[in-house]
Amino acid sequence: MPATRMFQFSRHLAIVFGIVLPVLETIRRAKQLGDPGAWPMWLDDILLGALLLAGAWLTSGHRYQNAKYLVAAWGVACGMAYGSFFGQAMRLDLPDPSGIPATWVVAIKGVGFAMAIVALIGALKPPPGDELIQHPERLDEMLDSTDDA
Repeated sequence: MPATRMFQFSRHLAIVFGIVLPVLETIRRAKQLGDPGAWPMWLDDILLGALLLAGAWLTSGHRYQNAKYLVAAWGVACGMAYGSFFGQAMRLDLPDPSGIPATWVVAIKGVGFAMAIVALIGALKPPPGDELIQHPERLDEMLDSTDDA
């Protein structure tokens, strides 16, 4: 897949995950929202959603020089997904707060983890941007005043 398509996939998935993850986690832990001890397991997805949305926004409009922010957001996502996936996989005997079978939750988390890895790879190689978009101050250098063609 060309670099442009991979990068755009990464950006679009960041928008989807940035919105869907906090919503699903809030629904999943709805019964625990009154327990302040459970908030760290809920708030981390809100933070992750904000990071992914910020990374997608900062790279919109072909601002590929900001790819580092999208890469950082996906790096955080991969780290969180690793701990969440394997932590849940080791506790298959415990019920999930949502009431969904723990094996389904592990499968969903596994797919999300795999997609985050692919998105991280896509964000690592942004397509070459237009030179003027990246450096508009170079317009005068590019124009030759002696060229009357």
